Amino acid sequence: MATFLYKLGKFALRRRHFVALIWVALLALAGFGAASAPTAASSSFSVPGTEAQKAFDLLDQRFPGSSADGATARVVFKAPDGEKITDAANKAAVTRTIAGLKSSSDQLASATDPFTAKGVSKDGTTAYSSVKYKVTSMELTDATRDSLKGVQAEPGHKGLVVEIGGDALQAPPETGPSEIIGVLVAAIVLVITFGSLLAAGLPLLTAIIGVGIGVSSITALASALDLGTTTSTLAMMIGLAVGIDYALFIVSRYRAELAEGHGREEAAGRAVGTAGSAVVFAGLTVVIALVGLSVVNIPMLTKMGIAAAGTVAIAVLIALTLIPALLGYAGKRVHGRKARKALENHVVTAEKPNRGTRWAQFVLRRPVWMLLAGVVVLGAAAVPVASLKMGMPDGGWQPPHTTQRKAYDTLSDAFGPGFNGPLVTVVDARKSQNAKGAVARVEKEMHALHGVAVVTQAAFNKSGDTATITVIPKSKPSSAETEELVHAIRDASAAIKADTGAEVLVTGATAMNIDVSQKLNDALIPYLALVVGLAFLLLMVVFRSVLVPLKAAFGFLLSVVAALGAVVAVYQWGWLGSLFGVEQTGPIMSMMPIFMVGVVFGLAMDYEVFLVTRMREAYVHGEQPADAIVTGFRHGARVVTAAAVIMIAVFSGFIGSSEQMVKMIGFGLAIAVFFDAFVVRMTLVPAVLALLGNRAWWLPKWLDRVLPNVDVEGDRLRKQLAAQQDPSPGKDREPARA
Repeated sequence: MATFLYKLGKFALRRRHFVALIWVALLALAGFGAASAPTAASSSFSVPGTEAQKAFDLLDQRFPGSSADGATARVVFKAPDGEKITDAANKAAVTRTIAGLKSSSDQLASATDPFTAKGVSKDGTTAYSSVKYKVTSMELTDATRDSLKGVQAEPGHKGLVVEIGGDALQAPPETGPSEIIGVLVAAIVLVITFGSLLAAGLPLLTAIIGVGIGVSSITALASALDLGTTTSTLAMMIGLAVGIDYALFIVSRYRAELAEGHGREEAAGRAVGTAGSAVVFAGLTVVIALVGLSVVNIPMLTKMGIAAAGTVAIAVLIALTLIPALLGYAGKRVHGRKARKALENHVVTAEKPNRGTRWAQFVLRRPVWMLLAGVVVLGAAAVPVASLKMGMPDGGWQPPHTTQRKAYDTLSDAFGPGFNGPLVTVVDARKSQNAKGAVARVEKEMHALHGVAVVTQAAFNKSGDTATITVIPKSKPSSAETEELVHAIRDASAAIKADTGAEVLVTGATAMNIDVSQKLNDALIPYLALVVGLAFLLLMVVFRSVLVPLKAAFGFLLSVVAALGAVVAVYQWGWLGSLFGVEQTGPIMSMMPIFMVGVVFGLAMDYEVFLVTRMREAYVHGEQPADAIVTGFRHGARVVTAAAVIMIAVFSGFIGSSEQMVKMIGFGLAIAVFFDAFVVRMTLVPAVLALLGNRAWWLPKWLDRVLPNVDVEGDRLRKQLAAQQDPSPGKDREPARA
């Protein structure tokens, strides 16, 4: 592989006009596709294989035109203190408001009258109207949302409190200015690392081009492939981070090759042949981890993973082709002024031990203590995981000052905690000889269950073979008691089916959340085994070792558990919540652990590949294990540190998002990169390798014969180049022109 990439790097620099033109054309094509594509609706959320999804599909089939997936809202009215909502003035204001809402938009399907639909609380102080729309929340127009919000400003309320809950007010996620700050921090780190504005600008430019192509492609295909808004946000987040990092490694290696006296074309070939090999395998681990999310069988998660993986693949291709092409344009200005003068005057300065060298030597002098210190730090950070509570967001997750949260709390106080999480029981009586009798049996069973507050009267479809019964729990939606009630209903359905032939299914937002959480929990171990297993094999091929990949996998597990612990401490416990924009604590989103496992594993292996490849390269060239560790840190520590700081800055920028999931993912990935880069890779890796010595690079002979030799360290490439007589040494050694 190194030989092929070497030729590719030389070709890209030599034919830089052609290569640059291709990438510009791809960016323009993707941009045109995004601009001309139809506006995408919100991604439909489905979870195949769950009972809640089966019941939802049955409702769509048996109750046609019911807009089961349409946006919903609850307009909540609370009477002034000392008054009743049923008082004449208050009742007239509510009726007038609902009538105005019904005529406000063509997208509205229905809005119930609280006084005829049993929407008044027992104490008579609160009432609500259930509002349903023909389209999903993301398809609602601004005018429709404004008309819904306008009910709060209706004249004549005279002290009546009006709040609005439901997903109809849900707006597309927005990122805050912190995202721009993250990119600016990355730019500053690059300038400090390279000492050259031009060299610092190359990784930023190519990363933006890669993300532009990736996100524009996602936007162009969003309508056809049912991609949601979070899909492009995730692709942007990961694509920007890895795009900068991969370009950073290529540019750093190119500068090192120039410093050794190679001409531009030769330096580009060697940089892509060596650092480019590491980029390919690092990118492969990220792609494996992201595509592996498809094993969970949640379409939304699968699409997010595949879209982000595509953006990572684009970042790899850009690093291998566009970076060397742009380096051809940059000439010797890729170095700072001092470095250029030294190269022009052929000045060789004595190489002083840099910080990476000094740190490696420090760790090598006390490997056991450093290993214990790293494990203790990560173990302490992981402690909060023991109290991890997972769930899916509802109105109770909203900040206390929002109208959605106020509506949630008002309904909970007036109608009970379970009112915000109704369970929809679907009775499929098509195979029953007595449909009404079967439904009556279900109603009786529901009343008898522990934890049930209200059971509504059954509503039949037109053909009379299917009915829905709404069950209101006594407990709040995210509680363990509500989950137990869902399981109790499902347990009772077996006996009902045996006696009546009717099938009973439970759905609704609460039941769907429970099923999603269970599905994700069940998939975590198989997913972890698949991704870690495939990456372990890949790293064995890269490092020609058994223990190094094993160490990498254990290090990843430590960093991801520590990162999850930090997420629990901030978003569930509320520690330092104000610093990270956490307005409301709550359970950790169910998909967060499995998502972090996938993404963090891929990113963690990036640093493992970049850092340890340098060590492997030195070891293959004859250095002792301890010396190889120091060599790896001397050449790789500064670049890996810069790459980690850039990733942390980019991910932290998404903490300012208005979307809770994006906010949590941004924080989780940022803290995970910090733990993995600075504790695991910079501390535990050299400590463990020092303790293992030569055994670190042990590989059974039979396995050595079986595994393909991809020459990621470029050893065979170097031997080939050394054996070849350069036909035009003068040309190759000619100083690069600006």
